[in-house]
Amino acid sequence: MSEYTDRADKSMKKCIEALKANFARVRTGRANPHILDSIKVDYYGQPTPITQLAGVKVPEASMLVVEPWDKSALRAIEKAIEGSDLGITPSNDGVCIRLPFPKPTEERRRELAKECNQMAEEGRVAIRNVRRDCNGKVERNEELPEDEQTREKKAIQKLTDSYIAQIDELLKAKTAEVMEI
Repeated sequence: MSEYTDRADKSMKKCIEALKANFARVRTGRANPHILDSIKVDYYGQPTPITQLAGVKVPEASMLVVEPWDKSALRAIEKAIEGSDLGITPSNDGVCIRLPFPKPTEERRRELAKECNQMAEEGRVAIRNVRRDCNGKVERNEELPEDEQTREKKAIQKLTDSYIAQIDELLKAKTAEVMEI
């Protein structure tokens, strides 16, 4: 691999990781601990991620249980979840917080599938932007002979095609998960 394709590969991998993280935050009827990743709790004046304050368990497919290590943080965690845009009402029993995930309606599942499509398209655009930037660097390098530039561009295009295929596979799997009843 040349420095150009290596650089393109690293950037495209980051795009895929970002897409996976975005897909993990999409709320389906199945409980997913990653949905809490973006929620911060005001813990002694510091915004702290829930995962640093508590253990998050999935006892059943449609339930998350948040058990804080410091029981005094229970109310703050509950308040942070209520204030988030998850649309889930937490149930506090004094020891842990239970988050029931109701099954989404057919209409909601279609909306979620559209959101996933949009995220995937943004990922494809990001991949194509990486390709454009790398091709531009290849073209600006006057020390590279023209046939070498063509070879580099073909290698970068091949990488682009493989990463876009990965995005399509991820989208297919996520859409199937979202549409599942």
